[in-house]
Amino acid sequence: MFLLVVLAGALTVVYLLTLWLKDWYSFWKKMDAPYEEPDLFYGNLTSVAKKMDHLGGSMQKIYEKFKGRAPFVGIYMFLKPAALLVDLELVKNVLIKDFNYFHDRGVFYNEKDDPISAHLFALQGPKWKLLRNKLSPTFTSGKMKMMFPTIVDIAKRFEATIDEVAERDADLDIKKLMARFTVEVIGVCAFGLDCNSVADENSEFYRVGLSVFSNPRHSFPVDLLMIAYRELARKIGCKRFRDEVSDFYTRVVKSTVSFRTANDVHRHDFMELLIDLYQRQDDNKITFNELLAQAFVFFIAGFETSSTTLQFCFYELAANPDIQTKARNHINEVLERHGGDLTYEAMMDMKYLDQIINETLRLYPPVMSLFRETDKDYPVPGTNFILKKGVTVLIPAFAIQRDPDVYPNPLKFDPDHFSEENMKGRTPVAFLPFGEGPRICIGARFGMMQVRVALITALRKYKYSLSPKTKSPLELSKNAFITSPVGGIWLNVESL
Repeated sequence: MFLLVVLAGALTVVYLLTLWLKDWYSFWKKMDAPYEEPDLFYGNLTSVAKKMDHLGGSMQKIYEKFKGRAPFVGIYMFLKPAALLVDLELVKNVLIKDFNYFHDRGVFYNEKDDPISAHLFALQGPKWKLLRNKLSPTFTSGKMKMMFPTIVDIAKRFEATIDEVAERDADLDIKKLMARFTVEVIGVCAFGLDCNSVADENSEFYRVGLSVFSNPRHSFPVDLLMIAYRELARKIGCKRFRDEVSDFYTRVVKSTVSFRTANDVHRHDFMELLIDLYQRQDDNKITFNELLAQAFVFFIAGFETSSTTLQFCFYELAANPDIQTKARNHINEVLERHGGDLTYEAMMDMKYLDQIINETLRLYPPVMSLFRETDKDYPVPGTNFILKKGVTVLIPAFAIQRDPDVYPNPLKFDPDHFSEENMKGRTPVAFLPFGEGPRICIGARFGMMQVRVALITALRKYKYSLSPKTKSPLELSKNAFITSPVGGIWLNVESL
């Protein structure tokens, strides 16, 4: 009898829980808004949580299903209601015109238990705005021009490394090669430190930096859970990054700050600005943990997204030898016009390279979906719908940038998508690798500069072809925060 009572009680709990979940999942239905039917617990992330699809592909299916029928579609991130935008005019409103409703990304950070996670990308509200204003002077075109000779010096050492690789005639992991360059660039420009990663792939900077995304603390579905339930995750002390990563960057930043302040060392780099803000005695002063978090995100975002973009770029150049040849000829023609030297002006004159980089970012945006959070009730223009305060907004960059109505023949790698003529009349929110509006990536100009230099250095004297080790067609990882290929990208390189 006792067992029957227990069983009946358990079944009753399950039944009541199921009823509650069904009622909870009626959020969009009660609003009479278009929505995608959710699964219990997972919501509309079942394929992502079970590693059957990546987030970009999962959201692309919903985007294509509802595009043209409504400005947004209601979905659920596990139990949390979210609005997936499918109309570019609404995307423009959220990112630019009505930014005051959507100024926060709504991503997870934990300033108390995981200080390096409380960086500019994640911070919210007034704190984000204040810090953004303080850091913006670092990324002017004038500052980029000052850093350029340093990047060119690193590129010369990088070219010697490519020479060694070409002589070995071995399969090349292009991501690791490009990461060695971008780690060195960010190390020098952000920390003023020679990371030695170009010459030594076993350098600690390179190893730890690469591990942030290749060996994360949590799986991607758990990261999404922490985004969906940020306050709960903070209360129970969840951390975004592994302790080894936090300890390493804390040690490096502390020693750098101590050395520079003790020896009155000054450099024209990102760390100089952070130290100036740290030492101030007015309202612009920042704490050491704030300094640490900004140094960390500049390093991680700068090297990882750039090296990822470069690996996809060289994959497409190897797969399209005619475009590769055209790009190489363009580099050499422009350099010849500028006296044979790679100057800042010569780099900026290489318009076809920008088309190639932008086309790579279109097909393989480093972050497949942009997140925003509704700060107050938002009446959706032209409708009777209201996005309630606290609702997460997803902007499916991956889907938008592969939309045939925006980019003809979208799966074809075609730099002419970004010719001057084709870009005319196309809304800026149809291309979102750096975001858009007031929260556009603060380091976009720097990222493009180091990608251009790497592309020029690695392409002007070398030819690339696909290795049999590279999967064809390319498959994107289903369990990565940054867009990544399954099995890596392997190429053959020969010196010309």
